[in-house]
Amino acid sequence: MSTDTVSAQDRDFLRPLRYFWRIPLLLLHIVLGVFLCAGILSWNRHVVMKDGREPFAHRMIRWWSRALLRIFGLRSVRLGQPLRDPVLFVANHTSWIDIELLHSQRAACFVAKAEIASWPLVGWLAASGGTIFHRRGSNHSLATVMQVMVDRLRGGRSVAVFPEGGTGHNGVLRVFHARIFQAALDAEVPVQPVALRFARDGRRVVDAGFREHENFMQNFLRLLGEAPLDAEVHFLEPVPATPDARRRMAELSRERIAAALEDRSA
Repeated sequence: MSTDTVSAQDRDFLRPLRYFWRIPLLLLHIVLGVFLCAGILSWNRHVVMKDGREPFAHRMIRWWSRALLRIFGLRSVRLGQPLRDPVLFVANHTSWIDIELLHSQRAACFVAKAEIASWPLVGWLAASGGTIFHRRGSNHSLATVMQVMVDRLRGGRSVAVFPEGGTGHNGVLRVFHARIFQAALDAEVPVQPVALRFARDGRRVVDAGFREHENFMQNFLRLLGEAPLDAEVHFLEPVPATPDARRRMAELSRERIAAALEDRSA
């Protein structure tokens, strides 16, 4: 962490006050999420969009996610239009909150690391929202996940993935893995890149996500006390399907996301 960043945080005298009112709201919101999952999502996890109309369960996911972001001081802003379900959304990845950010605009089945499934409460909430769990480094797990993705897409659900295979730091966009794009080809659905961008006064804030060597709880607590930010969700032009060149699909998705992340206010 740089000296400038540390000194800037030291001058943030409102941080303790934000914790004072945000923590009780967060606890209440989590309790509400438990009731939402138990009463609605657990019975409607397989509902799909019909004729472009969003199911009630999906609207509840979006509402809960937008409210969670607001508790953290994040205002969800959509730019562009998401395609109708089913579609494979591919997005950049900087933090755990990226899932809630995309969920605030479109309920989709995310692919997430298997460890989350064992987290108390969080794992159950994620599973209720349709998360597909993947054990990193396991080819068998990846093959299973790919098949589940295809089944979900063919069944009318949208799936969202982070092709970088992990979180980036300091605004660096890593290489996109091409294999994950095969699911869209097999299911014959479009691929839409999505740029997730944090900004204040129009300028990009690159350290809203994980900082280097920062764990989940450290990031969680830091974001909970941060000053308000805009959390932008850029739905970009779909990527043409090219069965003979998954790598090109990955590169083009990455190029479009990188362009959307650029700070144009300078």
